[in-house]
Amino acid sequence: MMHIYLYEPRDDRAKGLAAELRAAGIVSVRITDAFFQGDLGLLNREGHDICPLLLADGAATLEQIGKLREAGCRNPIVVMRDFRNAAAAARTLDHGADDDIVIPLKGIELQSRINSITRRTHGHAAQSIRIGAVTAYFDGRDPEVAGETVFLSGREHAVFRQLALNASRVVSKAAIYDAVYGMAEEQPFDKVIDVYICKIRKKIASAAGGGHRYIETVHGRGYKLSPPEAMPAPREDERLREQALLHEVQK
Repeated sequence: MMHIYLYEPRDDRAKGLAAELRAAGIVSVRITDAFFQGDLGLLNREGHDICPLLLADGAATLEQIGKLREAGCRNPIVVMRDFRNAAAAARTLDHGADDDIVIPLKGIELQSRINSITRRTHGHAAQSIRIGAVTAYFDGRDPEVAGETVFLSGREHAVFRQLALNASRVVSKAAIYDAVYGMAEEQPFDKVIDVYICKIRKKIASAAGGGHRYIETVHGRGYKLSPPEAMPAPREDERLREQALLHEVQK
């Protein structure tokens, strides 16, 4: 499930876009001019920096892009316009936008464009990466383990995607939480990320054979997606904690 910020001052157009995006599995949060007057630096928090911004073209578009980039925001920025205008598109791209598209558009196309921008931002040129027996895709597909597809729920997929984008790097639990829930109106309980990690580990280990878990707990820092040979054996207290978490959820 992908979350985006949507700037579209026209109510009818905003409603139509939100419906099209929702059909493609994209949850949009509508923003107004006031958004660009706030503390844009908050977008730099790890986990929030992958949330794209979809901006309707207007008189303030270049100023909006400039404020975002001046605040250090790396978030993908896609400008949408009603009519093709090569000169105007060139200006938005030169000013810091990642893409400039003509609407109407299909949500599935926007999702692919944003996936492409996000993976390149994280240093991945290809549509997938291989970690041991695990193949992680950046185009929305579930991962493959030892050649077999491992089906993940929407939330599990969002957690796994954050780990895959940062493969072999430690990702804090707070960053994963923000990437999955940061824009949601209702915030779940604190241990929810731990539970999802446990579930993903179990699915991967079952498919990989040999008990390889692939997601390492780096105590006090977060989690890291790593090949088996780079991972230490799980500690006994960690194993017992996972069992307790899964038991608690299954009650």
